[in-house]
Formats: sequence, structure tokens, C-alpha cells
Amino acid sequence: MACALRVAAPTPFRGQHQRPGIAGSAVFLDNRRMMPPRLSIPIDPDEVELSAIRAQGAGGQNVNKVSSAVHLRYDILASSLPPDVKERLLALRDSRITQEGVLVLKAQQHRTQEMNRNDALARLQAVVDSVAAPPRVRRATKPTYGSKQRRLEGKSQRSEIKSLRGRVQD
Repeated sequence: MACALRVAAPTPFRGQHQRPGIAGSAVFLDNRRMMPPRLSIPIDPDEVELSAIRAQGAGGQNVNKVSSAVHLRYDILASSLPPDVKERLLALRDSRITQEGVLVLKAQQHRTQEMNRNDALARLQAVVDSVAAPPRVRRATKPTYGSKQRRLEGKSQRSEIKSLRGRVQD
């Protein structure tokens, strides 16, 4: 009599979830919704103006001698970004964008100028990437019959509760 040996598939560790789909094609937010991968538009380093300035705040004797902070200026209108990305970038309600359409970033988080330069460039890339994808078009939907009925039932229950709060009559 032949006996087949069945080997169970390895179970995921606590906190890990196996989800269907192609790996790397989308980011899963939960079991129902997926978010497409974010677009990234490369920025030409020649269009970025970087200047070293003295950092503010605490730093001891070194703070007055070393220009470790970085001031980044990026002219949006003169950049090589696609026109629709330029429009969305200029439409941002961001105080770092001037009236002339120049994005100004100041990086002084780190102790070295090189790290501040990388931080400023990463923040610039993050701002551009935030408007890279066009906004999704909102499609109006109608409430279902069941949701209308539940809403009306809730309103009638609330009305009854409030009507019972009045003066009691004999």
C-alpha cells in the first residue's frame, strides 16, 4: 500500500500576509484596494542652483565658522519638466514657491554640507514626484437603495427619540 507524503506550504510569520497579485506591480494598502506605483520624473542637476550658507541654531563654536546649510533654488518655469507637471507644481499652495515660480528649499538638518545637499535634492525630488501623476478624475456615484432606506430609518428613529423628550401629558 503506497502512502503519499503531503508537505504543507510554509505559513507566514506573524504580521506577514500573503496577497495575490504580481509582486512589485502595485502596492497593497489592504485586501481591497491597490495603489499604482508612483511616478518619478528625473530632475536635471544643471537646472538646480545650490548655495552654501551658515546654518541657524545650536552648534557651538563651529556654527559661526562653517557654511554647512544648503539653499536650493529651482526655477519651475525654466525647467525641463513636462508642461502638465509644471502647471500642477505651480498650482501647489506651498509657501516655498515664490511669485516668480522659483521653488526655494533650505536644508540644515545635518552637520555636513554634503548630507544637507543630498537632503535638499531628495526633498526637491519628493515635491516633483508628488505632482508627477495627474489627479484621478472623480466620478459621481448614486447612493444605493439600501443605503437610502438605512438613512431614512435612522432619521425616523432619531425623530422618535427626540419626540419622547417632550413634556409628558396625562
